[in-house]
Amino acid sequence: ATAAARGVFEQLGARPIINARGNNTVLGGSTPSARVHQAMLDSEQYYVDMQQLLERSGVVIAELLGAEAAYVTPGAAAALTLGTAACITRGDPDKVAQLPDTRGLKDTVLIQTGHRYHYERAVTVSGAHLREVAPSELAASLGGDKIACVLYPAHLEGAPGTLSLDETIRVAHAANVPVLVDAAGRIYPIELFKSYPRRGADLIAFGAKYLGALNASGILCGRKELVDAAVHNGFIAFETSDWEKSFGRPLKVDRQTIVAVVTALQEWLETDHDARIAGYERRLDAMASELRGAPGVSLSIQKAEGPGPRVLRVDIDAGSARQNVQQVVDGLWTGTPAIAVGRDGDRAVLVNPVTLRPDDDGVVASRLGQLLL
Repeated sequence: ATAAARGVFEQLGARPIINARGNNTVLGGSTPSARVHQAMLDSEQYYVDMQQLLERSGVVIAELLGAEAAYVTPGAAAALTLGTAACITRGDPDKVAQLPDTRGLKDTVLIQTGHRYHYERAVTVSGAHLREVAPSELAASLGGDKIACVLYPAHLEGAPGTLSLDETIRVAHAANVPVLVDAAGRIYPIELFKSYPRRGADLIAFGAKYLGALNASGILCGRKELVDAAVHNGFIAFETSDWEKSFGRPLKVDRQTIVAVVTALQEWLETDHDARIAGYERRLDAMASELRGAPGVSLSIQKAEGPGPRVLRVDIDAGSARQNVQQVVDGLWTGTPAIAVGRDGDRAVLVNPVTLRPDDDGVVASRLGQLLL
């Protein structure tokens, strides 16, 4: 990176960081491609009716993903919040105005034991109450007049003892209860990315940062009736309706964000992903070659999920290596420039190329070498 690029942060007293960890929110999420960046710049030449832009962009996104409807949100967590609100309010303006007070409403979201996870908090922001149920008791728990939806974290499909997404959808739909899927980073392989509407998920949340849009951008897609209900809970509804004072007013997106999401999605679907992954592997192999011979270290290219499906795994034997995993992570982080990497507990350091500029590959390899060779 150039001195000018570093200066943007340094003049504010913030450290520039080389990101070899991936699409991590706390590191800034992503870097838009030249095509996405140009679309954002072009969008600044005019102002626009934001309601129309959201509606038209939703039509384009929905068609690309094979869903009935779609809506751009400020991140996947916001999509979960608005999706939950949609399941509670179902487009009723009085219920929209009532949130996050859910007294008297269908405000319970079910989640299977084995599916509890960090980002479930996004659901309760709407005022909903999360209730954990054993997978064997899911069907019996869907009765009554309090169940808004079932939350299904897609990355935990296959967790021991839990129902598959398809089985969950079947059970929930038998009780006329929608299923809200958190598929934040499940954007590759493309077949997986586009599978959720086809499998019958009612609402799906994606993080558009994984596609190459901005950190604070996402997509909510699925059944039109429910996406429309989510829109009624969003920021535009607060401004354009006398009766719909939605709690989602803070969940605002810019016109630049909307065009970035559409452009990034189009670019992602047009990408030759075999070539993209082969490029990652070549870069990781080159970095690994700089570290061969380090004592107590074994190197491998490891498959992973998400947009960067390959990482360099640097296994470190604390008993024979020059440094243990914690020391390596700390040494990279406290050096200049700071380098952020992933880790597998105390076993290995992980280098993710998806957010790593090719010009910085050598810097990362060199710094790892200084610590381990």
